[in-house]
Amino acid sequence: MSVENHTAETPAGERELPLVLLLPPLFPHFHVALTHKFRFLKPWESPLPREEFLAAHACAVRALLCSGPTPVDAELLACLPRLELVVASSAGVNHIDVAACRRRGIAITNAGNAFTDDVADYAVALLIDVLHKISASDRYVRRGLWPIKGDHPLGRKLGGKRVGVIGLGSIGSAVARRLEAFGCTILYHSRRKKPSVSHQFFSNVTDLAAESDVLVTTCTLTAETHHIIDREVMLALGKDGIIINVGRGALVDEKELVRCLMEGEIGGAGLDVFENEPVVPQELLHMDNVVLTHHQAVFTPESFHGLLEVVMGNLEAFFSNRPLPTPVSE
Repeated sequence: MSVENHTAETPAGERELPLVLLLPPLFPHFHVALTHKFRFLKPWESPLPREEFLAAHACAVRALLCSGPTPVDAELLACLPRLELVVASSAGVNHIDVAACRRRGIAITNAGNAFTDDVADYAVALLIDVLHKISASDRYVRRGLWPIKGDHPLGRKLGGKRVGVIGLGSIGSAVARRLEAFGCTILYHSRRKKPSVSHQFFSNVTDLAAESDVLVTTCTLTAETHHIIDREVMLALGKDGIIINVGRGALVDEKELVRCLMEGEIGGAGLDVFENEPVVPQELLHMDNVVLTHHQAVFTPESFHGLLEVVMGNLEAFFSNRPLPTPVSE
């Protein structure tokens, strides 16, 4: 059956639902909730190659829902001449060609603050784990080494640490609030100084690192922030310094991170993201001063519920000609 015939045979009630191009499949819970309000075009279900499928629907697609890190590049955008909105299910939009969208006047929305609290909690948890050697101590006990070798090496306290936050947006600010409660001093780097913030601002990340005991990366991944933590920054952080990355893997020069950890140039790391996921450098797997998790900081039932509300809100606002709840402005 052709795409055209399939569309023609769609029940009239279903055709009245706003049409949204979906890339790739949604989580089942999301799909159930959203299909009551929107009709989704699903290229992966069509026998046609994606380009032909998109060409067949090019004049009908005004909104695209990008679930996960699927690229929305210039090639895809060129197939959709009437596209007006890209809804991202993530906080970061580095997988979207923002410049191409801007040139076309295509609006972009993201997850807004749906993930803020969970990611901030996770960043603090990683830092506490690295400092107090919780995961390393757990492994030590499970291997039966406590009665044989005695106590595990001591950890370090969190209170009093100088924490440099790279990217003081909603997540970075939430991390700062949590760490202030532990008695930490907050320093930060962002694109520009924030007049409403009392924390000390550093326009240069190397200078920030030199004054910090810990660096926490929460900024968006862009061409400017790619490898924003490089070898120079790591050396400035120093041999006791800790790096926590809950942003994107490529914010940190991973090869240099491995080298600095192996050479004792920095003290440890807590990493939820990596440059070439799901590949993790083998050297990191054997380091007790490194805590590794599989890009799961945002994955809680509460954050998914919040994300569903944000996605639904953006699509409903668009098709009702109302302001978008979470537009990406930069």
